[in-house]
Amino acid sequence: MTDTDSTRKGGARRGFLDRIFPLEHDFEQMLNEQAARTLAGVEAFVAWVETGGGEPPDQIRRIESEVDHMRYRLEETLTDSFSTPFDRQDLYSLSRQMDYILNFAAETAREIHAFGVEPDLAIRRMAAQLLEGTRAVAEGVGTMTVDGPGLRESIRAARAAMHGIENAYIEGLSEVYSGTDVMEALRRREVYHHLRDGGRALRNTVDVLHRAVVGLR
Repeated sequence: MTDTDSTRKGGARRGFLDRIFPLEHDFEQMLNEQAARTLAGVEAFVAWVETGGGEPPDQIRRIESEVDHMRYRLEETLTDSFSTPFDRQDLYSLSRQMDYILNFAAETAREIHAFGVEPDLAIRRMAAQLLEGTRAVAEGVGTMTVDGPGLRESIRAARAAMHGIENAYIEGLSEVYSGTDVMEALRRREVYHHLRDGGRALRNTVDVLHRAVVGLR
């Protein structure tokens, strides 16, 4: 079966279900809006890191709070809805894991500022890869019901970014542990760890996105 055939089949099945159980809310739009704001938050995080992290990360925290409320609104709407465009557990998990990406980025920014850690090459690399992965997720969410090849490319790009985060994490720790300043090593390890957690949230988001799309085909 071709991608076109699969898409038509999935659309026909969804159209039949829509006639029986009309959708009450536009969950796809809600996810798209959350993905866009998550991307904006990670973009703000990377820009802040590139300035050296000397100022309080207030903009990142504002966007984080905004995305938190978007997630809460989706969860409340999901509870009240009779019909959803795809599995409600996948809807819930996709929204939650996207939120975690920005949560970990914001937590990293707070630690950098509180600990007085100057962003080094490893932090900048991990932040840049997190941004690339988040951008791929946002693109994937935007095409999840209409574009099979485009979605697969987004998933591949996000997974490549995940590997990039992991590589930068290991190389960064190796560099830090080769030094003699124990307290500096501990501070940097904590920052690295939360950036790595952001990469894991990215991985979980991609896995849920892939699973949800498979269910639509």
